[in-house]
Amino acid sequence: MKRLTGVVIPLVTPFTENDTIDTASLERLTGYCIDGGMTCLYPCGTTGEMMYLSLEERKQVAETVVRQAAGRIPVFVQAGAWSQADTIALAKHAVEIGADGIGVVTPAFYTISDKGLVDFYTAVAKSVPEDFPVYMYGIKQNAVNDLNKAVCQAVASQCPNVLGVKYSFPDFTRLQELMTVNDGTFDVLVGPDHLFEAVCAVGGVGVVSGNAMCVREHYAALWKAIQADDYRLATKIQRRTNVLNSIMCAVNNIAAYKVILKEEGVLRTSRMRRPMEELPANTAAEMLAALRGLDYKTVIV
Repeated sequence: MKRLTGVVIPLVTPFTENDTIDTASLERLTGYCIDGGMTCLYPCGTTGEMMYLSLEERKQVAETVVRQAAGRIPVFVQAGAWSQADTIALAKHAVEIGADGIGVVTPAFYTISDKGLVDFYTAVAKSVPEDFPVYMYGIKQNAVNDLNKAVCQAVASQCPNVLGVKYSFPDFTRLQELMTVNDGTFDVLVGPDHLFEAVCAVGGVGVVSGNAMCVREHYAALWKAIQADDYRLATKIQRRTNVLNSIMCAVNNIAAYKVILKEEGVLRTSRMRRPMEELPANTAAEMLAALRGLDYKTVIV
């Protein structure tokens, strides 16, 4: 089974001016990330405005990315949806189109007990072939429900295809606890970018980063330094990405990514799916100017 490691890109979902999926831009974005040295693609995640897409749109996005990636790097489709039935439908669709695995966010909005979370994840994991990789996804600040070691251990014990977790809340203690699941063989990827180097230094396996779409060179260099155990260099690059990311994430990070990618000629529009908002023109201009002022395309070590 393939595993999530390195710099995983939660792709934005490009839209046309008519608010349909812009497949041409999505194809360009897929190639842009692959050419930039990213290690895995993760469509239909939080950065992809997942909960504001219909099931058919999510299937269209997943099919486009898998087809365009053409096996060059793994594609793990985020299948978590509003209901368990829709999640299972998207999980099965990912298998059918040849994706390499899935991520599954916790149920959202309503509070679910730990037992309910275990039941949910085991149902999803058992709905796909036993050799099809599944990664859990915790983002309690958005989804309300959180993942702890006991839940992850219970799921992993029952479902050998559940290989790890993407954890997107900046709780370093919780991240390290999750690394002890299955006697330390459970993969842990971090969502908060500023913890990328630190989490990998203590046993994590990567980051799921929307910022990396826009500063690919920095994340490719940071991952290379981590793999070489060159943490002196990694620290330098991490600190620079932190500065760049603070600019990109100052107002509305997903909208900011689209502005930057449009500026790069990757996307045709920076449109967001309502009720998500675009960056005001003056805010976008100020952000781009700030990034250019820091020579954001250049890796400085």
